[in-house]
Amino acid sequence: FACEAGAILAGAAAADRERLAEFGSAIGLAFQLADDLLDLTADARQMGKATGKDAAAGKATLVALHGANWARDQLQGLVDQAHALLHPYGEDAVLLKQAAKFVAARNS
Repeated sequence: FACEAGAILAGAAAADRERLAEFGSAIGLAFQLADDLLDLTADARQMGKATGKDAAAGKATLVALHGANWARDQLQGLVDQAHALLHPYGEDAVLLKQAAKFVAARNS
């Protein structure tokens, strides 16, 4: 809803609100996948916090269930989906596209 809220406040058309809601869902899931992937693959120094907490707690994350390679593929797919959703907005969506890339590429 976070991405859709701006469109609602701006009085955007229903199609734009829906598109931005889908964008928000895509980058939200991408963020969670990236976070779970980092918890599995990064070290505590790189992250600035303890890692491996999900596995230690026995959490059934998508990364734990499907593996790191699957998660990386899904992460890229979500970024591609986010970019495709923003295509109709052209240059007006550059910052949102950069945000989607950042979410997937972060290393801490």
